[in-house]
Amino acid sequence: MAKPSPHKFVLLVEGKDDDSVIYHLKNHAAIPQDTFQVKVKDGYEKLVATLDVELEASELEKIGIVVDADTDLRARWESIRNRLKNLGYATMPDTPQTEGIIIEEVYRPSVGVWVMPNNQLPGMLEDFVALLIPTSDSLWAKAQNCVNLLPESERRFTQVDLAKVHIHTWLAWQKQPGTPMGSAINKRYLDPNLPTGRDFITWLKRLFQIQ
Repeated sequence: MAKPSPHKFVLLVEGKDDDSVIYHLKNHAAIPQDTFQVKVKDGYEKLVATLDVELEASELEKIGIVVDADTDLRARWESIRNRLKNLGYATMPDTPQTEGIIIEEVYRPSVGVWVMPNNQLPGMLEDFVALLIPTSDSLWAKAQNCVNLLPESERRFTQVDLAKVHIHTWLAWQKQPGTPMGSAINKRYLDPNLPTGRDFITWLKRLFQIQ
């Protein structure tokens, strides 16, 4: 296994889409891109499996973890909580907090955890992005309804991927159809100033001590 980068501030994410969305959120919040390093782990299992190695990086001071709740928020939280407790983080709370978790342990790097979409609901990155759709947007409900009206026999996607189909249908109806989720922030199709986006940015700033 390759040695982790000695970067002092690191954010672990499950996939490339997470990286892209966070990149554009940082731009929106005027957070310099080199403030922390983002490492794409290609899924939750790989992220958790390499967590011990990442935490042992010699110069590491702070590490953030962004994972999807998927269909069971409680199970996902217990999984990441137990993994961190086994790695020396004894003060992990029983449940995630709306504003995200930041844990400080003596002689250990600080750890932050954000469970997509908002630490309170089951779901994934696409559900987080959906929470950034302006409340005045009339196409969001229509996109959801359009997808939901598809007969089961004609659906080529699973129920697990429904949130992805909803958001990408909505993105296909924008001025530039098919804009990626991250770029949709830059194009202002999405509003990161809505509560969930604001909470996520605030969590990043608290974790990495960004003014």
